[in-house]
Amino acid sequence: MYDLKIVRERIEDQVNNFTRFLVIGKKMAEKSGDDKTSLMFSVKDEVGILYHMLEPFAKRGINLSKIESRPLKKKAWEYIFFLDLMGHISDPAIATAVQELKGCCQFVKVLGSYPRAK
Repeated sequence: MYDLKIVRERIEDQVNNFTRFLVIGKKMAEKSGDDKTSLMFSVKDEVGILYHMLEPFAKRGINLSKIESRPLKKKAWEYIFFLDLMGHISDPAIATAVQELKGCCQFVKVLGSYPRAK
């Protein structure tokens, strides 16, 4: 599909495995009308924090297609979250939800918006 050299085929251990490739650039992709946005953020360990970090998206009807957590190496019980959501960061509802998310996070980084894979 991308004209890359295939080094080895059929290495997955599960039929539904997918490989994601990243393209790193200095500017955001334009809206395509069928986009995804990826974020990373860290929250403090406190009661109800998972609810609070998801609430800005739920109340705006924004579909989260992936959420993943990784423990921080420097502090026990604190995590970095990776989140994929449907839509572009320039969509008003998404921009507002991300702004609201910042209120309960130690940091938020928008990794990018890009056309959704088919």
